Amino acid sequence: MKRLLKRLREIRNNTRRMLTMNQRNLHYIYPYNHRRYFPIADNKLLTKEVLQDAAVAVPDTLLTYDAFYALRTLEEELCAYSDFVIKPARGSGGGGIVVITRKTGDTWYSAGGTAYNVDKIKRHITDIIFGVYSFGLSDVAIIEQRIDQHPFMCELSPLGLADVRLIVHKHEPVLCMCRIPTQASDGKANLHQGALGIGIDIDSGLTSHAIFKDKQVTHHPDTGIELIGNTIPYWDQVIAMSRAAAEHVPLKYLGIDIAIGTETPLLLEINVRPGLQIQNANQIGMRPGLEALRYQTGQTNSQANSWKPDHEA
Repeated sequence: MKRLLKRLREIRNNTRRMLTMNQRNLHYIYPYNHRRYFPIADNKLLTKEVLQDAAVAVPDTLLTYDAFYALRTLEEELCAYSDFVIKPARGSGGGGIVVITRKTGDTWYSAGGTAYNVDKIKRHITDIIFGVYSFGLSDVAIIEQRIDQHPFMCELSPLGLADVRLIVHKHEPVLCMCRIPTQASDGKANLHQGALGIGIDIDSGLTSHAIFKDKQVTHHPDTGIELIGNTIPYWDQVIAMSRAAAEHVPLKYLGIDIAIGTETPLLLEINVRPGLQIQNANQIGMRPGLEALRYQTGQTNSQANSWKPDHEA
């Protein structure tokens, strides 16, 4: 009976530490992220522009297409590349992203082995421009450098590019996890599509817990590799990069996604509405850490919202 009561108290205390969606919206997103600055996070091209003066590495942009007539030169321009990533500038949740890993003759192949000729790529880019992946809004298709993962990350995540998601408040990382693609997620690092979420200790970069489809796991469901007790490469650089990016934008509650390349981490994107499953991946709630930062003396929200990027100054 005593053991049961102790367990019930632990569950109650853990529940109190969990950040809910309403709390996230009312106490962090709305007060600390002014809506007029949302495009900095929602548009990947603008994110790169704003961060170009910061000490933050990002994947190179190879080509962009913002109008249908611009696609007349697509075949000639793509022939220079055997691997690349196609993504919508305003997409979310991994929608519209195609990772091309190799080319044979006139055919490119995605990470999942799907064949793409020029016409198929053109149709996909047309969908992006038309707004299929950005809530019906016209969009820009980005052709971007494909990141070569660090060898350890390739071993941990052989089915696609993994990333590290950090929740950052007032320039300080609060909680972080590694998102690992699986067969269920079709090679995408998105938990809602079936990717793994692995909690990471902020101080050491050591993986501590893992979830797959909302259940705790210790090994990759497809490869069997052990997920717990691994140290993420370049961890000090990952933390430094998250702080540098957060300091350079006026958004003070962020999800920051970073990939681990062979030579350096690279920032993929920032998110003003980061999800809450990171708490389940870490088996710990965010409320204590966030509340400690929330009441720290420092930059006020009005100071953050007075910021203007160079092109608006």
